[in-house]
Amino acid sequence: MFKPDSCLRIRNVFLIDLVHSDSISYISSYWHWKSPATYIEDSRRTLPNMSLSNKLNITDVDLKDKRVLIRVDFNVPLDGEKNITNNQRIVGALPTIKYAIDNGAKAVILMSHLGRPDGKVNPKYSLKPVVAELSKLLDGKDVIFTEDCVGPQVEETVNKATGGQVILLENLRFHAEEEGSSKDAEGKKVKADKEKVAEFRKGLTALGDIYINDAFGTAHRAHSSMVGVDLPQKAAGFLVKKELEYFAKALENPQRPFLAILGGAKVSDKIQLIDNLLPKVNSLIITGGMAFTFKKTLENVKIGNSLFDEAGSKIVGEIVEKAKKNNVEIVLPVDYVTADKFAADAKVGAATDAEGIADGFMGLDVGPKSVEKYQEVIGKAKTILWNGPPGVFEMKPFANGTEKTLDAAVKAAQSGSIVIIGGGDTATVAAKYGVEDKLSHVSTGGGASLELLEGKELPGVAALSNTRPKL
Repeated sequence: MFKPDSCLRIRNVFLIDLVHSDSISYISSYWHWKSPATYIEDSRRTLPNMSLSNKLNITDVDLKDKRVLIRVDFNVPLDGEKNITNNQRIVGALPTIKYAIDNGAKAVILMSHLGRPDGKVNPKYSLKPVVAELSKLLDGKDVIFTEDCVGPQVEETVNKATGGQVILLENLRFHAEEEGSSKDAEGKKVKADKEKVAEFRKGLTALGDIYINDAFGTAHRAHSSMVGVDLPQKAAGFLVKKELEYFAKALENPQRPFLAILGGAKVSDKIQLIDNLLPKVNSLIITGGMAFTFKKTLENVKIGNSLFDEAGSKIVGEIVEKAKKNNVEIVLPVDYVTADKFAADAKVGAATDAEGIADGFMGLDVGPKSVEKYQEVIGKAKTILWNGPPGVFEMKPFANGTEKTLDAAVKAAQSGSIVIIGGGDTATVAAKYGVEDKLSHVSTGGGASLELLEGKELPGVAALSNTRPKL
């Protein structure tokens, strides 16, 4: 009989759960049925062998007297008075911006999106509020703001700039040509005209001599600013450089043995991720909501009202067989913190595999025995990538599993292991507990991280130039 809890020999931990397991999706989400075979086939439709380690970086190119066009991610939260409530994305871009200034760039042109204006000008989503914050973070350096992101006036402003002048362009998404579509009055998607898209991309290209991408969070989107700038040198900024370096360590040259911890609500949502990782890892820890589908299917554990993915359960057998074929061991939780409803004031209980979860109760966190298993495996790890909490950490009664797993990950990092947080909810966890600087890397890309781990080519990364001698 397959024993999914026998993985305690692992030295490298890859903790992954790339679903944003918000309160609603954790408990109830809808799934359009496909056969298990179809999911397996879909998961293999990935673009071949995109190397993460051979891309041109900002330090590989000569920026002196060049117009440096940088795609940043300034999609920052604003309050009702248009004050920035969290400036971390701006702060994250500073090393790249300052490097360009310090290395003699003629002008540093910054382009970004903010929110979802759906291809139309909407003052609510203007990037103008970023100007003052960016200037402050650049020690008072003047930042010019343009009222558009393309066009003759923008080109004139850029071409007149000297001495490392910083220029922030207006929201890229005010143009349907950035995303390739807009929405009409009824909310229906309207595809952008191909000729206008080409014209928009030419307009962006005209603003720079060298292109730098420092927006990893949108690297999985084939948007004009990510893939359509046609300059001879297209390099990664420091944020993207760090992302690629750390994901390359995990996906292209991991230390062995290699453990992946996968969470999320539904097995069917994770099949591409699992299918791509099984040939790479030595072990999988499966946690979060989807663990209940494995427990019920493999061991007939009573799961009460816990999330069960009926269609996903049909894939579990194939996952187990592929794991055996690749000599991968699977670890599942063995006890649970339960609740009679999905709420912080729920009646809280406990359950083990032997007794099962009572009817009317649902599992919202892993229990102490499961935590001990996770800690033991993590303690033996050399490489850790974690994306997805074991429980509903937003509610205190169901946060212990996440807190203890995080403690183990921090301890591993302090002992010399590589610990990568793969974005999404787990990045939120790291920020909440103030341990971002105690981990090797916290990814800035939720969806981009997921697609990378699924083995998909990221358009924004593929569009970068490959490494070449410094010019």
